Amino acid sequence: MAFHEIRFPANLSFGSVGGPERRTEIVTLANGFEERNSPWAHSRRRYDAGVGLRSLNDVETLVAFFEARAGQLHGFRWKDWSDFKSCAPLETPAPDDQLIGIGDGETKVFQLRKTYVSGLQEYSRPIRKPVTGTVLVAVAGDQKIESQEFTANPETGEVTFTLAPDLGTRVTAGFEFDVPVRFDTDAIQSSVASFRAGDVPNVPIVEVRL
Repeated sequence: MAFHEIRFPANLSFGSVGGPERRTEIVTLANGFEERNSPWAHSRRRYDAGVGLRSLNDVETLVAFFEARAGQLHGFRWKDWSDFKSCAPLETPAPDDQLIGIGDGETKVFQLRKTYVSGLQEYSRPIRKPVTGTVLVAVAGDQKIESQEFTANPETGEVTFTLAPDLGTRVTAGFEFDVPVRFDTDAIQSSVASFRAGDVPNVPIVEVRL
């Protein structure tokens, strides 16, 4: 699938509406009890980019971006302002934010992840599109130096160490990240008159699997 390593203008995504979506299959039995199953291991996020438009210049920027992506054909990066850090939104990423693996003395490549915890349950989300220059990594609490002791691939979210972390050591990371998405429509309809009246176009965005 074609993917362009370019971020949707962050000033236009600010204020957008969206978030994670799950798919759950529910069967109600004859006795009234339910059987519930989810075919998705990971949630899929949806957004409406139209909400972030505030002027006709914003519409022009949107149309240019849409045309360059050929509508739904090419994916791109999206900044989810409510969830774009390895830590809480108002905090600063630190190298011990997220556990991404346990060293075994041989493995050098680790996938960035963000874990969501509520009560005794947790969900581990693979992070495929970290923001270049924001990835911080530590092994057993010792922060490593990027380009000397590790590299972070901004296109896959993989961290590669020069030397494999020792057996049993905690490998952690902190970072900012984007969501890989595409337009969920092949048409953008806008009107100068309606826009001035406060009616913005509907621009659906959907996360893509990589």
